[in-house]
Amino acid sequence: MNAAGWPIVLCDKARILARFPRLVARAHRSNYDGRQLYSSDCQLPYKNKISGTHQYRDLGRLDDIDIASFRERHFKPEVPTILPRHYFCDLPASERWFKPSVSETNISRLNIDYLTEHGGDAYVPLELTPGTEDTHASKEDGTEFRKFQAPLSLFLQWIRAAEKQSQDMRLYLAQCQLLDLPPTLRDDFPTPELVLQAGKGDIYDTNVWIGLPPTYTPLHRDPNPNLFVQLAGCKIVRLLAPEDGLALFGTVRRYLGKSGTREAASFRGEEMMQGQEREIIEQLVWNDVDPSQLTSVSDSWGYEARLEAGDGLFIPNGWWHSIKGVGNGVTASVNWWFR
Repeated sequence: MNAAGWPIVLCDKARILARFPRLVARAHRSNYDGRQLYSSDCQLPYKNKISGTHQYRDLGRLDDIDIASFRERHFKPEVPTILPRHYFCDLPASERWFKPSVSETNISRLNIDYLTEHGGDAYVPLELTPGTEDTHASKEDGTEFRKFQAPLSLFLQWIRAAEKQSQDMRLYLAQCQLLDLPPTLRDDFPTPELVLQAGKGDIYDTNVWIGLPPTYTPLHRDPNPNLFVQLAGCKIVRLLAPEDGLALFGTVRRYLGKSGTREAASFRGEEMMQGQEREIIEQLVWNDVDPSQLTSVSDSWGYEARLEAGDGLFIPNGWWHSIKGVGNGVTASVNWWFR
């Protein structure tokens, strides 16, 4: 079991390809962009059962960084913020792990040769989900969501194939711990001064996230402050304050006949990634539902942050957040949990 309580299955390349023979056969590429996240005419199928929605304001961005000021205004009072634009562009990984597309402007591609040379044999956590066209079939054969470990080289082969033609199954390198990578790749992520100096300097964990849009991380909260840095591509983050997120989570869980307590929110398994719980929470967080569609409306506000390469986001301890990768080309991030 990993830290999130998800089972980890160790697989080698041959077993994975045998289990999913179409993995690199054809693909699903989406023309997903930021506008498609917010449908003005969407219908909420649970509107007669679940009440409440949230409005989202643009999260503020700092003009510059003074660590002492950041500590007093954001770290200690637990107030989220976006760091100055492109503040983290000088991370070595930004230059070594990615390269510009030769055919598309402002689009990044993975530097597959570099990653294969320095870490192709490293085992990494992968999430397998169906392409949009195969969602219904996947529910019938039980492949709606799988989490497993495999060599990084398998993921790189999938990326190479997916950039050429659509895939019916999608892979996402999710929550790959930096300590699981070879030293050369680990050295591409020096710890930011903000992480070392804002608090006690204790680093709980560092993780890398890489995929092709659309990618999705369900609504959850972290046990420690989080510095989330976008390395390539674009992601949109929606945040809810601790009590507002817990209220939404509890409402959905109780509707499904499950516990909605703080303890249940702290230990979440695969229900985050599939099934009714994910479906309902995703609609409540991401669909800009007309308030008149709902039986009652909460007056709470959330925040939204759009992150591009080099941007960083501070997510305080306990703040709920959900993340979508959008646009074209690879989307990649690194985060530090610290205190």
